[in-house]
Amino acid sequence: MLEPKVRFREPQIEMAHGAGGKASRRLVEGLFAPLLFASSSEPLGDAAHLNFNGTQIAITTDSFVVKPLSFPGGSIGEIAVNGTVNDLAVSGAKAEVMVVTYVLEAGLPTPVLEVEVRAMGNAARKAGITIAGGDTKVVEHGKADSMYITTTGIGRPLHGVKTDPRCVRPRDKILLSGPIGDHGITVVLARGELDLEADLQSDTRSVLPLVEALVKAAGPAVRWMRDPTRGGVATSLNELARDCGLGVVLSEELIPVHDAVRGACELLGLDPLHIANEGQFLAVVAPEYADAALNALSAAPGGQDAQMIGEVREEPSGAVQVTTRYGGSRIVDMLVSDPLPRIC
Repeated sequence: MLEPKVRFREPQIEMAHGAGGKASRRLVEGLFAPLLFASSSEPLGDAAHLNFNGTQIAITTDSFVVKPLSFPGGSIGEIAVNGTVNDLAVSGAKAEVMVVTYVLEAGLPTPVLEVEVRAMGNAARKAGITIAGGDTKVVEHGKADSMYITTTGIGRPLHGVKTDPRCVRPRDKILLSGPIGDHGITVVLARGELDLEADLQSDTRSVLPLVEALVKAAGPAVRWMRDPTRGGVATSLNELARDCGLGVVLSEELIPVHDAVRGACELLGLDPLHIANEGQFLAVVAPEYADAALNALSAAPGGQDAQMIGEVREEPSGAVQVTTRYGGSRIVDMLVSDPLPRIC
């Protein structure tokens, strides 16, 4: 048997390798995929759908290292649940059960831990997912930063939808469930390291009800979905363009961004399209179902700000192009560095 070929040759791991952008993709495709995955040719998604003796399940795993632990609108316990539920939802599955691991730093105040465990329990009940078990490890003081959480979630596939970037076709429409960038900017401001203030809170929530409304309206016409967490909308859509071999064209004026997020991004030299979200998702829908899909999203609780933000085209192949408010255009790449570390 031939030894798997590792293509990742960078001398050490940097923060950018965990940011969800180009460096993350190089690490996963160049090292993890050839050594660990049964097939390294399949498109990489946030969850896997498996068949066990005729029973279909979906499974996902994720880790959470957000700093600070709590922030306006959410906490590490909440995003651990919602992030797990959402990764399953955008793969076309309803989360049913999860297990969780806490890595704790010695010296962590017990009341702080209780707050986060309580937040996790409340979020799980709200999302309708059962926490079936878990593990706890404690490391020496100074060897971790308060608390890290890892989850694994299992779900049942939703009836009538199977998402795959290879099913995407030219003229398909791109839908976005709501405003982008709230979570990433909220967390950065909550650290108190910047002389900025804004009336913002994290968008963390389960997107499953919105996904179910979309699937009910469009069914098999839903070609692809993704929750744009690390790396933001730009990275998710660049991955789509690469995986389907087509181009994505967005209209800047149709992309919902709160003024506070836009202002903070301008001051920090960032693009809202690269900022992480924890309660939004993208969907690609066949053109003949796009209006019905958007109407269903808009009518669902929490979907009032949904927009159709662009479409898939033949060109620019493998890239994302944004038409600006002033009639020009620009190519938006994946996130390259890690300007906002530890935001989820």
